[in-house]
Amino acid sequence: MEYLYLWLNLGSFIIPFLFSFHPRLQFYKRWKGFFIGILVMMAIFIPWDVLFTNNGFWGFNDDYITGYKLLNLPIEEWLFFFCIPYACIFTHYALLELNPKFQFSKKVVNIVYIVLVSVLIITLWYNYNKWYPLVNFLYVLIPLGLAYNYFRPLLQSFFATYLIILIPFFIVNGILTGTGIEEPVVWYNNTENLGIRLLTIPIEDTIYNLGMLLTVLLCTEYFNKKTSARG
Repeated sequence: MEYLYLWLNLGSFIIPFLFSFHPRLQFYKRWKGFFIGILVMMAIFIPWDVLFTNNGFWGFNDDYITGYKLLNLPIEEWLFFFCIPYACIFTHYALLELNPKFQFSKKVVNIVYIVLVSVLIITLWYNYNKWYPLVNFLYVLIPLGLAYNYFRPLLQSFFATYLIILIPFFIVNGILTGTGIEEPVVWYNNTENLGIRLLTIPIEDTIYNLGMLLTVLLCTEYFNKKTSARG
């Protein structure tokens, strides 16, 4: 399908954007912190993306993109870093608005955090020579550590909502990596990843998504609370 990557971005964004103005949800009131979070996240993820693309660790199928590029990244890839976090962070806050008790207990968060960090470190120990898990897992330890030590209540809700967010993630990312289409929109050099796929999705993508979203969410919470305190 021509321009498939563009349509996936816009399709993911449009409904959350429209519902951002719903009287009960009012996500637009969080935009200031959210947009700062997007800028912080992109300042990290765009250079990472450019380096990985230029070194052939992953790339993009020209049959599914418009062909317009910036820093050798398709314009659709730039949109990805706005549209997907927008949809996911909106979903996080919408779920909490609809059910404020939708969160894990402190005990569960402690267990999840310890197990997750342990798995990441052990995996890194045996796969430090593969660029995708190396950079990906090392990075996600930073926002996880910050959240666990300074914003632990946020992790209680985020770990819970992330399980729901993974549903549309598997649909969108599944299509991007080749599920249901002849060739993937985004291809990966398997010599630089673990070679483990969830359907067509490299398992590292679930951690990549977690790091990206948690970075944006932490900034959203921090800067919005800072603004509220001043007001």
